Amino acid sequence: MTSVPLRLRDHSYDVLIGPGVRTSLAEVVRRLGARRAVVVSARPESWVPDTGVETLLLPARDGEQDKTLATVEALCGEFVRFGLTRSDVVVSCGGGTTTDVVGLAAALYHRGVPVVHLPTSLLAQVDASVGGKTAVNLPAGKNLVGAYWQPSAVLCDTDYLSTLPPREKLNGLGEIARCHFIGAADLRGLPPAEQIAASVTLKARIVEMDERDTGVRHLLNYGHTLGHALERATDFALRHGEAVAVGTVFAGVLAGALGRIDQARVEEHREVVRYYGLPTALPVEADTAALVRLMRHDKKAITGLAFVLDGPKGAELVSDVPQEAVAHALDRMPRAPLADLVGEAVLGASTTDTARK
Repeated sequence: MTSVPLRLRDHSYDVLIGPGVRTSLAEVVRRLGARRAVVVSARPESWVPDTGVETLLLPARDGEQDKTLATVEALCGEFVRFGLTRSDVVVSCGGGTTTDVVGLAAALYHRGVPVVHLPTSLLAQVDASVGGKTAVNLPAGKNLVGAYWQPSAVLCDTDYLSTLPPREKLNGLGEIARCHFIGAADLRGLPPAEQIAASVTLKARIVEMDERDTGVRHLLNYGHTLGHALERATDFALRHGEAVAVGTVFAGVLAGALGRIDQARVEEHREVVRYYGLPTALPVEADTAALVRLMRHDKKAITGLAFVLDGPKGAELVSDVPQEAVAHALDRMPRAPLADLVGEAVLGASTTDTARK
């Protein structure tokens, strides 16, 4: 088991990583002093460990279709009916969507109740469950309504990963791939548990420096500006990690076009993403102008288009990137039919999974 501490000025917790760590849940709940727990699970009841206290189990669904304010409202209504108080605890058990939705519901109910995350997907373990960002979508864009609410503990049980379909594993690798360009060591070839621990450690150190996303925490959005736009443009046919992978390749192309990095570093972006079996091309169905419009809804875009880009001093937020430069860089990206990209993701997942065995 690996324990990664996350220490903030007024809140601290540990991220436990390894096989069987979900059995620590009852001890975490006992330490919090909770008398009741609501467990919101997108996984079978058998996946949920004992909390040690009176518990209400609520079903959930992973996927963008339930990442809405309506879902948050429904959960809070169930909290009321169960009699949950501010001294009790909410537990999420599922992927990134469940982590986000349950985290936001916990942040809003009674202006904040403790939450513990049991992330069951690779994506949630390496990213979504750590750092306290919670959010849901609006029709206009991804993650536009949210709050910062740090969990009381995160239990990344790697046993959960053995049940994931190959493409869901690949989805998490998109976030691992982008770590290569924001300060992580080369994670290629490492066992999954070590990749998770390295990714979580990097994120924890960044969050400790900038909990509220006012500076260095922007680095964690590497590849996400275009990634979020691609999710919307494809009606989520491209999964989050797949879209971030394409966004990471684009970040390299744009940084090269702006003279921030040389061509070898641009190609390194493609090589790293390709190593993990992830797509590297834009879907031909995604119109350049439409993608630019969607990227203007990005949270970092205060006065214009903004991207986290590699450069002489490493990755940093670059604001007010000229629209013409962005459009030109998009037009320089390779393109393929969306069906082929999704098929490539399935094939890549199978290939990556085989390589790990």
